[in-house]
Amino acid sequence: MPTVNRRFVLLQAVFSLIALGAVVWWASHQDAPEFPTSAEALSWLVGAAMLYVAATLIRAERWHRILELTGVRASRSDCYGLTTVGYMGNNVLPARAGEALRVVLLDQQVHAGKRKIAGTIVAERVLDVIVLAGMLVVIAYAILPGDVLPTDRPILITGVGVAVAAVLAVVLQILRQRGALTRLRDLIRPLLDATRAMAGPQGLPLLAGSVVLWFCEGAVYLAVANAVELDISATGALYLVALTNFAAALPAAPGSIGTFDAAVAFGARALGGSGSVVISYLLLLRFVLYVPITAVGLVFLVVRYGGWARLRSALSVQKTQATGA
Repeated sequence: MPTVNRRFVLLQAVFSLIALGAVVWWASHQDAPEFPTSAEALSWLVGAAMLYVAATLIRAERWHRILELTGVRASRSDCYGLTTVGYMGNNVLPARAGEALRVVLLDQQVHAGKRKIAGTIVAERVLDVIVLAGMLVVIAYAILPGDVLPTDRPILITGVGVAVAAVLAVVLQILRQRGALTRLRDLIRPLLDATRAMAGPQGLPLLAGSVVLWFCEGAVYLAVANAVELDISATGALYLVALTNFAAALPAAPGSIGTFDAAVAFGARALGGSGSVVISYLLLLRFVLYVPITAVGLVFLVVRYGGWARLRSALSVQKTQATGA
């Protein structure tokens, strides 16, 4: 297992270095960026930060509701605090370890089982994928003009998706015939409890809340664009949100270094931004999205959850129990 982890971390580093190298090479051939200093621009940046606070609160409330649907009695304050801790972990630790931080620390509070809690995070990701994929397809192919995606061939993309699904179906059929799916089903069943709980009418408010959440993040992107005088529309900002978050799902170093930056640079350029303005936009957007919430998450980890020492102790106990089992 440690070998697999090391290989995955190495893969993340390679992805990040390639993407970051491409961004740095491109940026070195542009005019130097100029950061805004006017009162109006600074007010836009403050507004962007406040909008991101609102998006984070919506995300935390959504998680609290998913936990309730799954039967996990977690306090609202823990959901809000651990949401910021999760962001902090994703931004400073490899392998998106912030999600593991949320699971371990919440389980210490409610003792509901780590796999059951992890299932609520899976449910969050399902909601996000549904909303972001819908936004990206509708905006990129039906609203925005020009080439705003690396490929403008939806039939090709659909064909590749169908082919991948067919291969997975064949693999699953082989595994089923060999009886290998029984143990896998027992292993992942707790991870799917929350997703199944959202399949009924109670899932509709969560889906609607997810739409509000991502529109709120789109407003963050738009406010930062206004601060640097990057001329994009509201739909353009939503397109950037979807594009950058799908890029952030790729293997990358902590904070999606490289992949996030490449997606922002590509998307902003596709929307008509000039080189120096795009660089300013990228740097300020990264600051707004990553720096404040990382600091807040670290404060919550230290003040409310015992800091790194307690976390390492909990992880050590978990590893010992797994080895003994």
